[in-house]
Amino acid sequence: MRKLLHHTLLLLLMLNNLNCSGQVNTSSISEFFEGDRVAHARELVGEKLIQDLTQKGLKSGAPIFIRAFKSEQELEVWVQDSVQFRLFRTYPICTVPGVLGPKRKEGDLQVPEGLYWIEVFNPKSNYHLSLGINYPNASDRVLSDRKKPGGEIYIHGACVSVGCIPLTDALIREVYLLALDAKTAGQEQIPVHIFPCRMTAENKTNLLAHNSPQLMPFWENLAEAYDFFEEKKMVPKYGVEFSSGRYVIGH
Repeated sequence: MRKLLHHTLLLLLMLNNLNCSGQVNTSSISEFFEGDRVAHARELVGEKLIQDLTQKGLKSGAPIFIRAFKSEQELEVWVQDSVQFRLFRTYPICTVPGVLGPKRKEGDLQVPEGLYWIEVFNPKSNYHLSLGINYPNASDRVLSDRKKPGGEIYIHGACVSVGCIPLTDALIREVYLLALDAKTAGQEQIPVHIFPCRMTAENKTNLLAHNSPQLMPFWENLAEAYDFFEEKKMVPKYGVEFSSGRYVIGH
């Protein structure tokens, strides 16, 4: 009963402070968390995570790559073996606010679309555990509102969102540990690619039929990164054209 009461009060506090910053900004929230959440996550799923990696011929601490698909509401974690990346697990995303299309302004409730990496690890998040991506990136700073593009976009727990990528607490524990162990082992940048959907030929046709035609050049540009990875199972290097915001996919 005590644990249930704590979780209920915590949920009410989160809803009263709903945003995607993931930062603990009140002492009243932090008092409901008991102990080190990362250590607790490792106690709950760490051993099983290593076993599952081993069964697939993968190692804990190996570089990882994250892909998210808004339409399918799925998040993939790929783990690198000695040659290329291999799919480790696909996680359901609780909800994707907004509509298909990139984030372009603060408060538009859109989940970004583009090529990012993890730049923040927050083990004391309002949303259990959270991983912040580098939105706005170089492309977003060209294509989004220059004064208020928005920010503080996270992959996090608690299964609620106003513009982030929410998982359940149980699932964010795994994703957080995979990312943390890769970072600790030396992966400087953990890439996170966010797409409107799986960029197959059929899906691109459906995108054109049901969405704004002016978004297609942007989506076709994202599809170049998607196709590169699908073919090679390696994360493409890329730059950004500062005049157009277009991704330039390398080899």
